[in-house]
Amino acid sequence: MKTTDFSFHLTNFLTTYMSGQRNSSINTIKNYRDAFKLFLIFCKEEKNIIPEKLTISKITSQLIQDYYNWLQTSRSCSINSRNHRRTALNSFFGYLQIEAPEHMFLCQKILAIPKKKSPKTVVGFLTPQSMTDLLGMPNQMNKAERKQLVILTLLYDTGARVSELCGIKIRDIRLEAPAIITLTGKGNKTRHVPIMKNTVMLLQQYLSDIGYGSLKDSDYPLFVNCHHAPYTRKGISYIISKYEKRAIEQSIQLADFKITPHIFRHSKAMHLYQAGIDLIYIRDILGHVDISTTEIYAKLDTERKRDALEKAYPEITKSNLPDWNDDIDLIAKLTALV
Repeated sequence: MKTTDFSFHLTNFLTTYMSGQRNSSINTIKNYRDAFKLFLIFCKEEKNIIPEKLTISKITSQLIQDYYNWLQTSRSCSINSRNHRRTALNSFFGYLQIEAPEHMFLCQKILAIPKKKSPKTVVGFLTPQSMTDLLGMPNQMNKAERKQLVILTLLYDTGARVSELCGIKIRDIRLEAPAIITLTGKGNKTRHVPIMKNTVMLLQQYLSDIGYGSLKDSDYPLFVNCHHAPYTRKGISYIISKYEKRAIEQSIQLADFKITPHIFRHSKAMHLYQAGIDLIYIRDILGHVDISTTEIYAKLDTERKRDALEKAYPEITKSNLPDWNDDIDLIAKLTALV
């Protein structure tokens, strides 16, 4: 079968360009791959263009626009998901206009398709007390739950993305002072995150539980599930949901929103900011590329805003308002009405 120019450029984009030149993470490559997988399904089911016959000459800006609309209408994707697929396609067509300049006009028309606006969601986070309550749910006398406590504690203490937590190897932890965890984030970038004494103690007990002394390969995943495979996002979400339900059963109100793995990351960032930690340090701990991403926590912290306002401005409105019961004339008028 003769290969098409689209298949040639797409294969090079996903295999050579993203992993080699851009040094994209495996998760990013998988997400981009899935965006094009859906695009091929759309072409086949909606436009009767089979993948083997899809060439760049058959691609138009209207076809791409129809694909974005199909994601929302037929696939019931959210606006954010639609925009994520758009990012993947834009990255490819930005690459294509350099690799194949004869298609530059087409690429520019596709890149000009605007991003769909979506309402900004409020970032949720737990209070320190709610986080303490949640981490108090596992039974430390139970070996399995003790392990799950270590997972949740490390997720919070490091502020790690769930993919970063799942990717931790035993060689990535150092329990001697100063204790740190090495996390590998987006773009395979690594960062060292300090961990607290209580977390170190939990990790020491956990390593003893799994018989770390008998493990010869330090490249072994720190956390594995019952199938001896590294945890996935779904597995971590299940653990959080388990203890969230247990808290509800004990009449402990943690939050008015669903607690996800990323809520742990938001909570850690907010607690650091509320403790007076500089945004630069918080940015480095979270692994943000741009400080503007970290500044969202400063915008969310209403308590510090209130404290600043109370210190900067005098009270204009008096709090000791008169009691209407002391107004004799008013009382007489109300009595006459009765």
